[in-house]
Amino acid sequence: MASPAPQARVRAAGPTLDPDLVAGAGLLYRDLHAHPELSGREERTAARFAAALREIGCQVTTGVGGHGVVGVLTNGIGSTALLRAELDALPVAEVTGLPYASTATGIDADGQVVPVMHACGHDLHLAAAVGAAAHLARNRHCWRGTLLVLGQPAEETLQGAAAMLDDGLYERFGRPDLVLAQHAAPLPAGMVAHGAGPMTAGSVTLDVTVTGRGGHAATPHLCVDPVVLAASIVVQLQAIVARQVSPADQVALTVGTLRAGRHPGVIADHATLGVTIRALSDQTLDRVLASAMRTVRAACEAAGSPVEPRIRVVSRAPAYQGDPAVTARVRAAHEEAFGAERVAWWPPSLASEDFPLLAADIPSSYWMLGTVGPRQWRAAAGASAAEKLGSLPTNHSGAFAPSVELALPAGIGALVVAALTVLEPGIRVAGAAPGELGGKQ
Repeated sequence: MASPAPQARVRAAGPTLDPDLVAGAGLLYRDLHAHPELSGREERTAARFAAALREIGCQVTTGVGGHGVVGVLTNGIGSTALLRAELDALPVAEVTGLPYASTATGIDADGQVVPVMHACGHDLHLAAAVGAAAHLARNRHCWRGTLLVLGQPAEETLQGAAAMLDDGLYERFGRPDLVLAQHAAPLPAGMVAHGAGPMTAGSVTLDVTVTGRGGHAATPHLCVDPVVLAASIVVQLQAIVARQVSPADQVALTVGTLRAGRHPGVIADHATLGVTIRALSDQTLDRVLASAMRTVRAACEAAGSPVEPRIRVVSRAPAYQGDPAVTARVRAAHEEAFGAERVAWWPPSLASEDFPLLAADIPSSYWMLGTVGPRQWRAAAGASAAEKLGSLPTNHSGAFAPSVELALPAGIGALVVAALTVLEPGIRVAGAAPGELGGKQ
């Protein structure tokens, strides 16, 4: 694809953007992608994000709730819009083969060296947020108010939003009038998708330790085997969803980790399970959580465990459902900017986010951002759109590779258009000719 002429503007979809602005956001994206960091360890990522915000004129504060970054762009008296993006990456080995693919490693919570990759699009979110702030900084005559740009740590562990709030986020920087976020998704790049109901699930992560009585593998009758106990708990927990949850409710209960022992000839003293529970309503989540805790305690008593199980809530995030009026307003703005054919509906998902904590009692909008380029779409297996979507690499896959050339400008534009619904509704984006925001001439 030919590069735009120096005086040209970038407008594959959405508002017109300066090509140097998009190019700069692209460089930031590739740098962040090549140097990912695990949750709670996002020191370099936070520094790069903070430097990019300072470069466009934001007042920047770092170290908010860990490695959190807050950029403030003030432009007279008016409403405040918050753009949220996430700093952290995942313990995933990248297999995309991209020239800027990650070869980074990190130390996980167990002290193990693990590969690290931006396999969920957080690098795309950060670059789009910087690009949107840069566009608004260059076009101050089009809006009035305050823009807050948030680089949130530890989203993947559902701990970062709470940490920033506990560190006085809104007391220190002001309570926004509108909180905005987007998330990369396996949709055609250049598209966005909004939800008509629940967008993300409520989630609880548990750390469960059950205690046995260790000893020699040759004398199991003299021991209480915590591995057998843990295995029994795994099976019994699945029965909660199968037999204690209404088929009308969407619930997922997953035992993602099980750790016990160091030698096959030794019965361990304890076993630890990592459990996540997800549900589209907080009421259902509470019921399943209570059932899970009863199940664990009963299994331990039945097995003769000498000690009560230790059940620790590692993190919790509520379900997210956007305000219908705000969703309708932002969706309409996106349809005007991108054209209705590029704005889809998104079904409820059991993926979980801590974004709802930032949006508690504040108007908010959260949408999905397409990442799949034409080449990847054509290469995907399947004859129908549904079959192709089912075969594409998803978020959290080592093969997840957004089409930066198309997804990034769309992500920048989507944030700009959404922010302008509260900063200055009805004012066109600088550089757009009449009718251009609607995708029609």
